[in-house]
Amino acid sequence: MTKSTTSDYRCVDIVFREFWGGTMLPGGQHIVATDKADEYDCPARVREELSRVLQSDHFHATPKRRAMLTFLIEEALAGRADTLKGYTIGLAVFGRDESFDPQSDPIVRLEARRLRHDLDSYYIAEGARNALRISIPKGQYAPKFHDNLADAPERESPVDAGEDTVQRKQPKEEEAPAQPAVRTSRLPWAVAAAAVLLLLAAVAAAAVMHFLPVEEGRQEVSKPSVMVLPFKVTSTDPEQQILAEGIAEQIMTALSRFPDFRIFWPPSGANAATSIDPVEIGLKENVSFLIMGAVGSEGGVIRVSAKLIHSPSRRVLWSGSYDRMRSRSTLLEIEESIASEIASVAGQPYGIIKTELASSLPAGNEPSNDSFECVLRGYVYRRNFSRQLHTRVQSCLERAVKRDPDYVEAWAMLGWIYLDAARFGLIADENKELAFDHALDAASHALNLDGNNILALKALSSINHYMGNIEEGERLAKKALALNPDDPDTMAQLGWRLAVVGKFDEGISYLEKAIERTRNAPGWYYHLIAVDHLLNERYAEMLTAAKKGVLDGSGVSWCLVAVAQSKLGNQAAARAALEKMAEMSPELGQDPGRYLRSHQVGEQIVTALVEGLKSAGWKKPAGG
Repeated sequence: MTKSTTSDYRCVDIVFREFWGGTMLPGGQHIVATDKADEYDCPARVREELSRVLQSDHFHATPKRRAMLTFLIEEALAGRADTLKGYTIGLAVFGRDESFDPQSDPIVRLEARRLRHDLDSYYIAEGARNALRISIPKGQYAPKFHDNLADAPERESPVDAGEDTVQRKQPKEEEAPAQPAVRTSRLPWAVAAAAVLLLLAAVAAAAVMHFLPVEEGRQEVSKPSVMVLPFKVTSTDPEQQILAEGIAEQIMTALSRFPDFRIFWPPSGANAATSIDPVEIGLKENVSFLIMGAVGSEGGVIRVSAKLIHSPSRRVLWSGSYDRMRSRSTLLEIEESIASEIASVAGQPYGIIKTELASSLPAGNEPSNDSFECVLRGYVYRRNFSRQLHTRVQSCLERAVKRDPDYVEAWAMLGWIYLDAARFGLIADENKELAFDHALDAASHALNLDGNNILALKALSSINHYMGNIEEGERLAKKALALNPDDPDTMAQLGWRLAVVGKFDEGISYLEKAIERTRNAPGWYYHLIAVDHLLNERYAEMLTAAKKGVLDGSGVSWCLVAVAQSKLGNQAAARAALEKMAEMSPELGQDPGRYLRSHQVGEQIVTALVEGLKSAGWKKPAGG
């Protein structure tokens, strides 16, 4: 049956033009030449799909982007798709007034890009089997609706043509008419979803690679190698023998959750009773780090001792011992808890192994050809966020992903670096949104390469937080911790994320656990602990926590010191700390409130710190 009433089918042209077939009428309406049209209520089905997307836990858009998607779809269904311009959306969705200029204020264009990313992520995951797919083609704002199981969706390159560095200016808004979609063959949903995933990974990689320097030749990524030798037993107790065998395997399992390690089994014939020098085993097997130990007991207490050895230098880098009451724990609980602590000491980002490797990094500014070295330099940079190191680390990582395009940790660390350019004011204000997008592209590509990569999850967590998607940032941080509960840095990331928005009870607990399990914790681990002391008027404890961070050269640490000293009545020390704060972080010294809010800090914290700084003697700079 052929319909001739255009008003009932005003949206059919933007839905399934190819899939349903038919004839176009003047004015853009579509006459459907198929009996299937009688069974298809276009607006109802589209709104049903919109509701499904908005209610899904896999759709991670901010409230503003959700409102934007709803507005775009309702306008299209009402026959006003041709009026969807940046100016219209800015007024209707983002609260801009009539003076809004989409060319100078890129909010609509940038949020549209992020909305496309949100939709892509949803249709890779939960929405992969949906019959209908919503997309927003590049270069326009009018939504399209596709047969999800048959049509390959259009994709936007995460980096527009010509945006070859995060310092480039924003391109002008494109609102060119969309090209007709290309009909594709029908694929099973699982194959289609896999194809979309591969396409997204390729697009993100190609987009970021577009602005990276050309690198000739590809080298194997050099990662630190670790071998866990069988633990010795100091008695004939068969229970201790079982524990010794199990704890070595548990350490290897726990270490494997940390990125950038190659874990080796001991060679055949190696056992706890061997008389061969363990260092000789490491040198023969070309393994840089050895973990070995012993199991004993006395008076119902099981004691496990362990040490970490650097094979090339024969140095003992760390040793420790752990006591457990046998009557209170099963052997498996003892194995898991001790192995977890040993793996954490050795493998965490600021643990023994990476600290040892970082201390031997070559000095100077010569470019590195070792991709792991670039990631390691990223960890060094992230301890104190040195402005001097940022450019060098970014350049090193850009070469690394060009040289080793499948190196997940390099992509993830690059996402962190691009984020820092925006959040720490290392680029002009007009380029910050573009830097956020580059950060999202790099970290998303890392997660496409490895959906359970801890560093990528942490990077995306932070990027989402700074882009205002607080709940998604928290979700990703919790997922990272669930995948590796032995990583203190992941604990600290989650603790910071929670506490900075006012969830102190939960957040401080994570931060304290992270500090407890880190021999030399970065200063930022202590920032929210100091703030918690401030809010509870524990000023001496606040000063102690704040001083933990000043060795890293953090402007925020000096801010906290200034407030604490002022609260304790030490005005001279407070003024000296203010000077250091302004020196280390000019943006913080210029306008503390604006700086803190840019980090999504809760208003209670902002008010307390700004008032504390004023009492310490801070005044808004002239002309500021």
